[in-house]
Amino acid sequence: MLFKGFPKSAIPYLKRLKRNNNREWFNNNKQAYEDSIRAPSLSFIEAMGTPLRSELSPHFVAVSKKIGGSLMRVYRDTRFAKDKTPYKTNVGIQFRHELGKDVHAPGFYLHIEPGNCFFGTGIWRPESAYLHKIREFIVDNPRSWSGILSQKNFSSDWRLIGATLIRPPRGFDPDHKLIVDLKRKDFIAHRNFSDSEIYRTDFVDFAINNYKQCSDYMSYLCMALEVEY
Repeated sequence: MLFKGFPKSAIPYLKRLKRNNNREWFNNNKQAYEDSIRAPSLSFIEAMGTPLRSELSPHFVAVSKKIGGSLMRVYRDTRFAKDKTPYKTNVGIQFRHELGKDVHAPGFYLHIEPGNCFFGTGIWRPESAYLHKIREFIVDNPRSWSGILSQKNFSSDWRLIGATLIRPPRGFDPDHKLIVDLKRKDFIAHRNFSDSEIYRTDFVDFAINNYKQCSDYMSYLCMALEVEY
């Protein structure tokens, strides 16, 4: 499917939603949400299906469904949150591994938010057993890990973010040369881009080319977790 970029109303809509984050306003502007956010997001996801499989990996999925697909819900889970505003004021799109059931599996991610648009790749808050596998794999394959992080395109455009332990993880050498990475609880590579990029007519190519810079990084994590890339 041909995708010609997000509509120029996308960022302004998200700004208005942030100023009016309540059910009455959202319900009165549901068509604007559909036209500016949900429909173009689903079109983008559908357009990503073929290049995602052919240029990145056949093991990651793009599911263009309103519920239960690659587009994350607009509704916030406020059960345990101090902030009770009901809606997310960003767009989250995930292309996860075919073996993953949720965002805790390796995946490619797109985040659209006024002033904070970014691509993400990797794995967020993996379960303890999977986190241990990644750490052990880094210990067993340190040169490959360091080599990937020092690749020109990766090191110049991407940075690793996420939560880390205060102390070294149990069972790992606190003096290991890669202890900073072994203390990570998330293995997420992150790259910001300007809001205006989402309007590009070649935004699918733009996304694919950015994700390609992380191919070796994603392959490494998949090998650590013993899943195909």
